[in-house]
Amino acid sequence: MFLGLDLGTSGVKALLVDDAQRTVAVGHGTLTVQRPRPGWSEQNPDSWIDAVQAAIAEVRKAAPRAFAALRSIGVSGQMHGATLLDDRDRPLRPAILWNDGRSAEECRILEERADFRGIGGNIVMAGFTAPKLEWVRRNEPENFRRTRRVLLPKDYVGLWLTGRHVSDMSDAAGTLWLDVSKRDWSESLLEATGLNRSHMPDLVEGSEQAGILRTDLASEWGVGPVVVAGGAGDNAATACGLGITAPGEAFVSLGTSGVLFTVADRFATNTRDAVHSFCHAVPETWHQMGVILSAADSLNWLSEITGQSPAALIALVDSELSAPSPITFLPYLSGERTPHNNPDATGSFLGLKRDQGLKEMTQAVLEGVAFALDDCRRAIEKGGVEFNTAWVAGGGSQSETWLRIVATVTGLTLKVPQTGTQGAALGAARLGMAAAGFENPFLCPTTGMVVEPQPDLIEPYRTRQRYFREAAPSVTQQTP
Repeated sequence: MFLGLDLGTSGVKALLVDDAQRTVAVGHGTLTVQRPRPGWSEQNPDSWIDAVQAAIAEVRKAAPRAFAALRSIGVSGQMHGATLLDDRDRPLRPAILWNDGRSAEECRILEERADFRGIGGNIVMAGFTAPKLEWVRRNEPENFRRTRRVLLPKDYVGLWLTGRHVSDMSDAAGTLWLDVSKRDWSESLLEATGLNRSHMPDLVEGSEQAGILRTDLASEWGVGPVVVAGGAGDNAATACGLGITAPGEAFVSLGTSGVLFTVADRFATNTRDAVHSFCHAVPETWHQMGVILSAADSLNWLSEITGQSPAALIALVDSELSAPSPITFLPYLSGERTPHNNPDATGSFLGLKRDQGLKEMTQAVLEGVAFALDDCRRAIEKGGVEFNTAWVAGGGSQSETWLRIVATVTGLTLKVPQTGTQGAALGAARLGMAAAGFENPFLCPTTGMVVEPQPDLIEPYRTRQRYFREAAPSVTQQTP
């Protein structure tokens, strides 16, 4: 048996699978986010352990005999969170999360201090770990002085599981301290934030062994020796859950945010268009990722202000599309990353007329998200990575209408998994299987549906897309 743990922002999922990767049991633990000031986002690291224990307890209760045969654990997690530990491995303060925006000034400072873009492969953004530590150094000097180790959220869970400080390449790449090409910590990038290698965890590939489950936990759970894998950041784990580990493979996620994820056999960057360039969770592979901050959340926003459920809104849109909406939507409700890199960008409806209503506005929202995802595709392909098909994930992928729009706008053939068991928890379990000696457990799911671009709408959408791109600077350009 193999256990995958997915540490999200709002909760933990535990997934127990057998040798054939069939689901045996699932457990959940809840988490809350603290926001002590506007733009801040924090969690108590020990609440992650409590949530993991709750999720595992559910799995053990549902399948006690199967759990007793546990062979490995893999952990996936929310990326970028700064977890500062003292010399006794106790948290010095709440962890500063990926969606915390307090370190904008520190981003500007670090950009001038070291080659984060060339070595770290990414623009210095407030979401990453390095500027968070610079903020602590400038604003909480005593906490910074007492910091002996900096861990990412899933690696704090790994410390609890194994007693070791270890991270994997995919998650470590999101700190901005990793030399992403060499897959090793960068002395110069660490020095830029007043740190050195002693503050960092050891590095392994996500599919390699990070340690062995602590004997006291093994005894408590009634299991034998259990391998703990290096694991992965959440998007790399999702890719592993979908079997996306070879160059040229890709997936589109229509979750709260939107992600276009592609695999490459070399390190490539396009920081000018805010593409994320990270190591993948398996050896000798990298990935590029375009991120938009309001994908399904754009539809959720329209749902909230109209009192209609997202499903009811999508039902208003003709399932057989004949033309683009007469309205254009710019989906930058929470700012934007790829390609604009402006946290202050804003959303907008353009072209509204008196005789238009909720149907046209909903279709415009679906199209605006598709246009933004195509901006991600173009930005990634500038780095030399080409792809024609992509798997789909996320809640928005349940709408065939939306998938048809995305396929037509991006030119990608979209593949929908037959079942919904894929995801970060399965990817983490698969990484655990690999660490336990299984050869290539990263199988692609069975295809349930293939969505092709709609030929008669390709040119109309290209025309509308040109207007979308011409209008975008009015709400995405940085203000002086």
